[in-house]
Amino acid sequence: MKKGFFASPPIFFCQHAVRSLMLNFQSQTAVRKLKVTEMNRLSQQEFREAEKTPLIVVLDNVRSIYNIGSVFRTCDAFRIKRLCLCGVCACPPNVEIHKTALGAEDSVEWVYYADTMDCIRDLQSEGCTILAVEQCEGSTLLHHFSPEWRDGADAVDAAAGERKTYAVVLGNEVKGVQQEVVDACDGCLEIQQFGTKHSMNVSVTAGIIMWQFVQQLM
Repeated sequence: MKKGFFASPPIFFCQHAVRSLMLNFQSQTAVRKLKVTEMNRLSQQEFREAEKTPLIVVLDNVRSIYNIGSVFRTCDAFRIKRLCLCGVCACPPNVEIHKTALGAEDSVEWVYYADTMDCIRDLQSEGCTILAVEQCEGSTLLHHFSPEWRDGADAVDAAAGERKTYAVVLGNEVKGVQQEVVDACDGCLEIQQFGTKHSMNVSVTAGIIMWQFVQQLM
């Protein structure tokens, strides 16, 4: 049998066929990213007037300005009621905070305390349930925790009544939450971990905690 010129398809044609199949597959499965104008973002005024998640985040001597800015940004994303900056925490206006907050420092309500214990006492006077996010004896694992309404009913019961306001305290990147502050809290929350460090960045921890509350309270 005489071999023809195209007995074996040239590599060029094979590559072309594969490329065509890939482009066809991509056109059928591509998911278009939303434009900023399609995200229904609130204006700062709308944000201030909107219902907030009944959660207050307290940063106890968090040193990294970038961590603080990141927490601001996450507080904005989940419409957190208030952010309390304590001790060595830097405060807006601050160029470095803005680098990670991206303007969330202008939308999120915040207050500064030179002493974290003064913040804790004010939150207690407001009737908040205060929880330290820390690895402690008898701490409650986050995935076992369920926020409550003021009358003690489960938070998912929409007919239960007024929502209880919680405050969570996150500590310094090295030393964690001060023992004095832990002692003054109503309990401790702990994120279960499975690696060698049992330590996470404070802004990452804040995001996990906030999301857990938002799922159950909003």
